[in-house]
Amino acid sequence: MLYIVATPIWNLEDITFRAVRILKEVNYIACEDTRTSRTLLNHYGIKGKLLSFHSYSNQNKINKIILKLKHWKDIAIISDAWTPWISDPWYILIKKAIEENIEISPIPWPSAVITWLSVSWLKSNHFLYLWFLPIKKGRQTLLTKLKDIKETIIIYESVHRIIRTLKDLNKYLWEDKYIVIWRELTKKFEEFKRWTVIEIIKYFEENPNKVKWEFVIMF
Repeated sequence: MLYIVATPIWNLEDITFRAVRILKEVNYIACEDTRTSRTLLNHYGIKGKLLSFHSYSNQNKINKIILKLKHWKDIAIISDAWTPWISDPWYILIKKAIEENIEISPIPWPSAVITWLSVSWLKSNHFLYLWFLPIKKGRQTLLTKLKDIKETIIIYESVHRIIRTLKDLNKYLWEDKYIVIWRELTKKFEEFKRWTVIEIIKYFEENPNKVKWEFVIMF
């Protein structure tokens, strides 16, 4: 059995009883970064054997995991945070498991996107999740198109490009448009702002110590 186990966004308490039980019972736990995952597993006294699997893993690594599953081993896959497959490299492995008729079971938990959306005051019946914007190729074209989209738009951004992306939204969309921006969701210094693009740019430029971790932008 292959289990797709959702893990906390950041706060280690945000995990289900079922997820903890499954992680304790499986033969192996496949994860992106064994060091990051060990923090969560140690917190709950989980001693499972860890398998490294990330975006740079090759076909040989996939085949080894599939072989273990075919030999009746139970494997749980987790990402560094959130639900595997969403913004993570797991779709390659899951796709292969489906092709090999291996039984798969999801162990769910609310996704980060839905968590953010639930308190955003933006429309949630239709939304467009874009993950990260293109760094170069296609970036300008996509930004130009966004102005005409009526649905709520959700973008992830790294600490290294957040100011650039905010300035691009100001340039290609609207400086007086209200957006919602989050950082450190579920952590001690969780913060979200509902301001115009230009106000948020000014806030981060005046408070560079707030430019940390990954960000989510909604509008």
